[in-house]
Amino acid sequence: MKVKFLATSAIIAALYIAITMLVAPISFGQVQFRIAEIFNHLIAFNPRFMLGVVLGVFFSNFLMSSVGPIDLIFGVGHTILTLGVFIFVCKFVKNIWARLVINTILFTFTMFIIAAQLNLVLDFPFWETWLFVAFGEFVVLAVGAPIMYTLNKRLDFKKLI
Repeated sequence: MKVKFLATSAIIAALYIAITMLVAPISFGQVQFRIAEIFNHLIAFNPRFMLGVVLGVFFSNFLMSSVGPIDLIFGVGHTILTLGVFIFVCKFVKNIWARLVINTILFTFTMFIIAAQLNLVLDFPFWETWLFVAFGEFVVLAVGAPIMYTLNKRLDFKKLI
């Protein structure tokens, strides 16, 4: 692995962790708006950003999750699975706005994984929890899409890694 790739991945992970810590009270639980999820959109520009995002999720959940180590399985698994599907879909979708919309929809839908975890561990009602966590994910990613699109215009994410 190149030093630039490792450094960029570490920076993304560190930013993910820092933002999650900054707004920790709303980053976990039945109702959550994990602002750092905006970094999921980086993969729309370059799939190599996945490592940094997954590491960010892993360490955020390891350091701050209220449900313990099971969040490393469900939370990290959710991210890997959803980003894996998204990377596959991106092979057929070249338009960046379409990718951002698809990513938002995919992550919103797959929040059933997090809802299942919260149901198993904390006995939260599954359907209600899925609705709450999916809504939070949708808001963060829908608001984040134009932000990431604008940042890409300035930074050219494809060339950063």
